[in-house]
Amino acid sequence: MKTSEKRADIMQAALELIAAQGFHRTPMAEIAGKAGVGAGTIYRYFESKDVLIKELYRGLEEKMRATILEGYPVERPLRERFLYLIRELLRYLITNPLHFRYMEQYFNSPYGISTHRERLLGKSGNQDILMDIFEQGIEQRVLKELPKAVLSSLAFGPLIFLLRDHILGLVILEDSLIKQTTEACWDAIKR
Repeated sequence: MKTSEKRADIMQAALELIAAQGFHRTPMAEIAGKAGVGAGTIYRYFESKDVLIKELYRGLEEKMRATILEGYPVERPLRERFLYLIRELLRYLITNPLHFRYMEQYFNSPYGISTHRERLLGKSGNQDILMDIFEQGIEQRVLKELPKAVLSSLAFGPLIFLLRDHILGLVILEDSLIKQTTEACWDAIKR
């Protein structure tokens, strides 16, 4: 098995186990076993469990970002850009429920809390298109003049619960419901 394949197998095993069991109930030895590598081998690729958790997050975020931004309507009005972003985010997470479950745990942990804080304060080092939309919307008086954290909660909080309910089979998120839901999120933040 090639080095890159072992690393990918370890990351996939970590994703599956952590999504099912959580960070604390998933020991490195179990990840190694599921990946088919020795317990010591995992440390050749990841210095610690913290490093593995953070790298897995970064990898998922990159995949999500690339998928969501494909076809992003840069020149369109604010509303269209916002609706596009959250609609594509929903579709991505519906298609990749393990990614959603991992990200949900990540953002409800100390790892994600600091990541979220950096993003809201503009210190993440990456351009955050959603935060840009919020800033432009406030400047253009299209969005409610609320802190970005509040706009983010109003826009995305409902989607998290909706995705959970979709994964549990309590609601089916087909295109028409996605459209209605994303428009309701816009209505929550527009002036």
